[in-house]
Amino acid sequence: MENLNEIVFYSLDKAIRSYRQFAHQQLSAHGFDVTVDQWLVLRSIGENPDYSQHQIAEMTFKDYASLTRIIELLVKKKYLERTMHQHDRRRFNLTLTDSAHQVLKAMQPVIENNRKHALMDISHSDIQQLQKTLSQIIKNCGIT
Repeated sequence: MENLNEIVFYSLDKAIRSYRQFAHQQLSAHGFDVTVDQWLVLRSIGENPDYSQHQIAEMTFKDYASLTRIIELLVKKKYLERTMHQHDRRRFNLTLTDSAHQVLKAMQPVIENNRKHALMDISHSDIQQLQKTLSQIIKNCGIT
């Protein structure tokens, strides 16, 4: 039986979790009250304002219940406004507030530094190869 550290998917998951923990620590250290998941949801809504919650859930790899909890927190923090959809009463429109736009803009340098830190000492060609490899894994698994 192979050691966990020899399993590529274990290492991949460990790398992702390590980065998320590092990123969260950095965001907190800079005084931001937004988690990595909340940032991801805000960015997704900002870039796709007409998407439904189901589409945002798919885009962010969250189950619907988790996304609903994140949205509730973002509404309470006054980063999102939720209004009834004009034509579909089962659906809500989600809109970023001015506060959300401000915090996303303020967070951007920290996020960029987090990425640079995580990728330091990794060559551009290695990063490109990693992207290619990950894309192939996604393709192999039938996920688009």
